[in-house]
Amino acid sequence: MNIPLKRGMLIRHQNHIYAVHDFQERHTGKQRPTVHVALRDVRDGHQVDRTLDQLEPVQEVAHAFRNAQFLYARDQTRIFMDSQSFDEFELAAPQLHGCEPFLKEGETYRVLYVDEQPLSLEMPEIIKLQVAETAAPGHSVGASASVMKEATLENGLLVHVPLFIKMGDTIRVDTRTRTYVGKEQA
Repeated sequence: MNIPLKRGMLIRHQNHIYAVHDFQERHTGKQRPTVHVALRDVRDGHQVDRTLDQLEPVQEVAHAFRNAQFLYARDQTRIFMDSQSFDEFELAAPQLHGCEPFLKEGETYRVLYVDEQPLSLEMPEIIKLQVAETAAPGHSVGASASVMKEATLENGLLVHVPLFIKMGDTIRVDTRTRTYVGKEQA
């Protein structure tokens, strides 16, 4: 039985669990078309490319998302508590996908579970953080139409913000690009 591919679906291949990032059909001359599939390993974020023929038979993996509360950091791992079972578990750096600076103790995040095991953290694309310190306008960068200054956020992250942002303001930050998105309205 052949399962149709969908972006975002999880599949098992060579004892790894991959998320289907993208796929496209390519035609080369008189040969039959080949479907190229871009995959991302959910455990460590490693990207691989395969053809559909290499993946056959496609095995879709049952998965679920559960809420978990971030408790604390221990060395290179982060400790969470499952909001349903209250079991504590840890996620290592590869499973966090570089989102360690955005974690706040006591906050709740979505965690991907496969086979009843926590596999990786799903960080929201936009989060709210408070500005801890801003540079003086003299330390600004950019063209005259879009002058920005440096700001250090409560998590220690350094971002460029518009000149009107001051200490204590809450701003929205894109977790993928680590850039300023906008000011949170009070």
